[in-house]
Amino acid sequence: MTTAPHPRELLLIGGGGEMTLSVDVAVQALEQARARGLRTHVTNRADTLAATPAVTAAADTATAVDFARPGDTADWAAGRAADGERPALVFGVREMAQEAVAATAHALELPGNPPAAVRRIRTKDACRAALAAAGFRQPAVRVCRDAAEARAFLAATAGPWVVKPRDGADSAGVRKVTGPEDLSAALDQLPDRAAPFLVEEFVEGREFSVEGVFAGGGPRVLAVTAKEKLPPPYFVEIGHVLPADLPEDTRRDIEDTVTAALTALELRFGLFHVELWLTGEGIVLGEVHVRVGGGWIHRMLPHVRPGLELYGTVYDDALGLPVDLPERLPAPERAAAARYFAPPAGRVTAIDGWDAVRAHPAVLHAELRVGPGDVVRDFRSGGDRVGAVVVGSATPAEARELARELVASVRFTVEPVGEARSAESAEAPEVCVSLEPRPLTSSFRISHMTIETVDHLRLRLLHDGRTVGEGEITADSGYGQDGPAIAAEAEALARTLAGSCDDVHHREHGSDPVAPLRAGLEKAAADGVGAPARMLVEMAFLDRAARRAGVPVWRLLGLPEPGRVRLLHTVPIGEDIPLDGRPLKIKLGGADDEQILRSLLGVPAPLILDANRGWDRQDWERLRPLLAELAPAVLEDPVRDPALLPAIRAALPGTAIVLDEGIASAEDAAFAVGTAGGLNVKLMRFGGILPALDALTDATERGAARMLGCFLEPPRAIAYAAQLAGLCDWSDLDGHFWVGDDRPVPSYELDSDAPGIPRIAYTPEPARAEVLPA
Repeated sequence: MTTAPHPRELLLIGGGGEMTLSVDVAVQALEQARARGLRTHVTNRADTLAATPAVTAAADTATAVDFARPGDTADWAAGRAADGERPALVFGVREMAQEAVAATAHALELPGNPPAAVRRIRTKDACRAALAAAGFRQPAVRVCRDAAEARAFLAATAGPWVVKPRDGADSAGVRKVTGPEDLSAALDQLPDRAAPFLVEEFVEGREFSVEGVFAGGGPRVLAVTAKEKLPPPYFVEIGHVLPADLPEDTRRDIEDTVTAALTALELRFGLFHVELWLTGEGIVLGEVHVRVGGGWIHRMLPHVRPGLELYGTVYDDALGLPVDLPERLPAPERAAAARYFAPPAGRVTAIDGWDAVRAHPAVLHAELRVGPGDVVRDFRSGGDRVGAVVVGSATPAEARELARELVASVRFTVEPVGEARSAESAEAPEVCVSLEPRPLTSSFRISHMTIETVDHLRLRLLHDGRTVGEGEITADSGYGQDGPAIAAEAEALARTLAGSCDDVHHREHGSDPVAPLRAGLEKAAADGVGAPARMLVEMAFLDRAARRAGVPVWRLLGLPEPGRVRLLHTVPIGEDIPLDGRPLKIKLGGADDEQILRSLLGVPAPLILDANRGWDRQDWERLRPLLAELAPAVLEDPVRDPALLPAIRAALPGTAIVLDEGIASAEDAAFAVGTAGGLNVKLMRFGGILPALDALTDATERGAARMLGCFLEPPRAIAYAAQLAGLCDWSDLDGHFWVGDDRPVPSYELDSDAPGIPRIAYTPEPARAEVLPA
């Protein structure tokens, strides 16, 4: 008996986003696949699949797979292929899914763009460098980690400049800077303030984009689009006209430049959308994308080129079917334009003229996503758009004017919102959690294990695609931290809190924006949610609350300003000990402890010794004379048996004894203060700043020694913990030097004026010598 072969399948990775435009693009892509007899399978994050029923309804099958993890997506698809479920095509219509599309196509040996080429164009500075190396005009650009680096770039280049995310979309966080005085405000607009960002020279010129499709491995330009943008400092697009009204020789020059650039960037599959400027010195290329342009361009192109099926052309070419697209197409013979509504900010009370616009015969598409009672924000990015009108006409000029007239004919009446409610707080934020294994920059050995890799977890709270709150931690299985389990716990908790930490609940708790969060986290702890998950969620929600209030988290919580955070230089077991006067935290608990202690005799640096409970009574008795002679500033977790602690305190009267291992609650902290006289607080154990603050406050009142510690954690988590530095005697917050690319330094500050979780700022050491705590 023979079975019928499976129909060929299109795997659409990333599906569609929640905005209507993204849904429309995804549905069109699926419909054009179905018209070719292709079975369709959509993947997306589980929450987005649930929020986009039109996309799942247009597909034959849908599976929850996170496109933000390209390797996992490729592995999942390879597993299906091994079981006989092999797609004929892999495609994606969303910007953020393109790396997963390329990785999956590569793994399955299907047509696609090289993964390295897609990573290059999605990292804006890397794309600029590649284009410049290939001989194309590019503005000067620098990747910056903090305001100090941005100011240095401003000082070394001619302005004006543009601040933008290193990886972003919809012009979110893109802002013009005319001088150093504008920089702080621009940095505050970045959607992800913890990530590196770009500062580049502003390009003066008319803006265009080029739309096209790859056929036969080469680019085919379909049209050049003219962009219309709102005035700086923001760069959000207010409209498009297609085709751009250009002289023939200019249009050809643009097309030749773009096709040469795409070839130089090794791109060869799918659709493309390339941005550029026409300047007095010629064409300057901007961002490069391997997807259709936004702004309803996918509706405009088929109008100006009748019979064109954007996605169907890609499918036909990949399947070896004939595609009738010459290398150079003639200019389109008709035109289209799109225009966005930009009503004044406030609460909408009335809208007039909308029905007449929808009924106009030239309208190709019209949408309005707000009505009376809705709150409209200032128009600063694509996520702030509330609607659009797309029209077709005979010429670009007629299309542009008609779109403007129709948008202007819709009249919005709004009233001030006041401070009690904003568009962001009118709805619960979207929750997005990701996990990525990350190797350490070098192995880290302590008494009972060696760490090589950690799981990097990130939780973002999103509003209209913009990050409004973010938490970031790492998990290590050696400490019993299960990364996937933490991610699942954190996502579930964040979704629960997303609907319970907004305005109505603020009113129930008075004016304290932290009270509902604290109550929710305390309930989660009582319900058994683990401390790392609670910390990750607390970070994101406190970051969001502080950004709303326009203050850093430490000020939101009434903490003392952290000031300069002086670090202990941690020396894992087996590594050389620097003897240059810096405060040292020496990891002990191994066979060579006696030799290490003898080598430290006479060292002028303050010493912190950490045995991680690696000594028993015999070890203590053997090492006691050396320890008494060394008189370390701090002895951390010396012994496994707490009954030995009174004798250790008596033998080392000038040394602060602090406990770390197992100190994870207010009760544990009280035990540490009572038996050892001090404690080391790690937020990952306590579940965040709020419970740790309670423990530190009690320790302060009882005159105990207080140390602030960490695991091997990313810079954002370290900066989060550092906001408690003003309450502690010692700060052991250097774990990010093993996780990220930051170079170890003896101290750092926080950008303490920035709302939310401040960045670490690596400003130079003050010239004046300062006395370290004893």
